[in-house]
Amino acid sequence: MKIKSLKLKDFRNYNLLQLDFDDSTNIFYGNNAQGKTNILEAVYLSGTTKSHRGTKDRDLIRFGENESHIETVVEKRGMSYKIDMHLKKNSPKGIAIDKLPIRKAGELFGIINIVFFSPEDLNIIKNGPSERRRFIDLELSQLDKIYLNHLSNYNRIINQRNHLLKDLREAGRQENLIQTLDIWDMQLVQYGNEIIKKRKEFIEKINEIISYTHKKLTGGKENIELVYEPGSGRLSLEDALKKNREKDMRLKNTSVGPHRDDICFMTKDLDIRRFGSQGQQRTAALSLKLAEIELVKSVIHDTPVLLLDDVLSELDKYRQNYLLDSIHDIQTLITCTGMDEFINHRFSINKVFHVFNGQIVKEN
Repeated sequence: MKIKSLKLKDFRNYNLLQLDFDDSTNIFYGNNAQGKTNILEAVYLSGTTKSHRGTKDRDLIRFGENESHIETVVEKRGMSYKIDMHLKKNSPKGIAIDKLPIRKAGELFGIINIVFFSPEDLNIIKNGPSERRRFIDLELSQLDKIYLNHLSNYNRIINQRNHLLKDLREAGRQENLIQTLDIWDMQLVQYGNEIIKKRKEFIEKINEIISYTHKKLTGGKENIELVYEPGSGRLSLEDALKKNREKDMRLKNTSVGPHRDDICFMTKDLDIRRFGSQGQQRTAALSLKLAEIELVKSVIHDTPVLLLDDVLSELDKYRQNYLLDSIHDIQTLITCTGMDEFINHRFSINKVFHVFNGQIVKEN
């Protein structure tokens, strides 16, 4: 799987831009705030319909313009795909694959499999549960369209249930509203259990891979294990919803379900999230991303596209070297402020682009 080219029109700080990528390593270097990350963001958007920053579509459009266009050409198993995406300020984005419009964003998932690694990911361990849920949801949505469908339905039901809880609080416990709540709870349990099942399977597969990587990164000193933590505790989701119904009605919010679950990172008896040092947390995050790459390879029987956004500057030399050695067979787009880390590592560089003030110059 390779991204062959990218065209941007009025995206972020780019007026018009066309890039042809090498099948191996592509490096974008320059000072901060020049537009390097915007390139990776456009690629990620093309594969997932979402910005890795969580930015709304209207904020991706170049200042003063009303719409933006992204065109990405992908080569996968000898087939070429062209993804066209129009972002508009006041209406939903339009997406076409080989000039055929798609109705649901889920139809795009799986054409490109992308692993994104940024400095923020180094904090995924110590940040709140929402960061860890976002990690697992984004990866599973790329790999499993059924999961994406379950997640979409579940999120819709949570919104409907929360609206109903507000109505119950304001209008009183009318019988028809209670019956409607029973229906939403039944559907929430149905989709919620499927999401939890898929997440647990994902964690099991990650655990099969991450142990070896983490031992290598720690010189054999530490092992690591991921544990899925449902917010319902030992109760089933159905029983937890029943137990918390009065609380939910009082707070007008759904307090249990996959949207509240977490992932624990353990080394021996130490919860790295809470008690690990910053070095342990960063090493665990790097192990997680490297395991993610290997898992995607095994599932799709191909290599994903790797986006590295200024990560090397956050790692020590040993971890830099380990990361660079691990990605030699993957198409990679890397942003950085300088070239020293690659020259010192004698890393194979295929294309280098200098980025400055919304302009990109190819240097080799």
